[in-house]
Amino acid sequence: MEPFLRHRGRVAMLDRANVDTDQIIPKQFLKSVRRTGFAPALFFDWRYLPDGSPNPAFELNQPRFAGASILVVRNNFGCGSSREHAVWAIQQYGFRAVIAPWQMRDGERVAAFAEIFRSNATRNGLVTVELSEPEVEAIARETAAREGLEATVDLERMTVTLHTPQPLEFRFSMDEAARRTLMEGLDEIRQTLEFEPEIAAFERRHDPQMPSAAR
Repeated sequence: MEPFLRHRGRVAMLDRANVDTDQIIPKQFLKSVRRTGFAPALFFDWRYLPDGSPNPAFELNQPRFAGASILVVRNNFGCGSSREHAVWAIQQYGFRAVIAPWQMRDGERVAAFAEIFRSNATRNGLVTVELSEPEVEAIARETAAREGLEATVDLERMTVTLHTPQPLEFRFSMDEAARRTLMEGLDEIRQTLEFEPEIAAFERRHDPQMPSAAR
């Protein structure tokens, strides 16, 4: 997995809340046993017309968002089923980070991302950034006003910086274990291998043979 320290790229705004994984990648594209080739299926039902041509009304089909690598969305992104393909499709399309707002409802903080989606994202190297609603709204305004707007997501400084004439900076927090996983590019195999001495010691202490029925 590629380590993520910081990334600067063009911002694209998908101005929709409660985007579920079936909209991110519809179920008919889950039959493949390979982990590649999912980019064309991203947001398929929104992205294409019934005849297969690009839908000009869909946000990410706008030429101003071509080549974007930072996706800004609304609350509760990635809800629905737990398909890991949703993260693969977002990454293979070209996005390195997704930014969404948390909300306060009845005095409780509601996360920006569905929990399973966030976990899948971290395990695959896709950065999920939670900001407040006013901060995401500020990003949305700047994105609408400035074609080609770029931003930098920095995991070392835990900041998102909009590269406007007067740069705007937003700070965020992240679980430290997730942050380390992303910054060091630790997939699950590498995380397991960090405990190789303990695993080897355990194996030396235990007979690998199953006890016989006679015993």
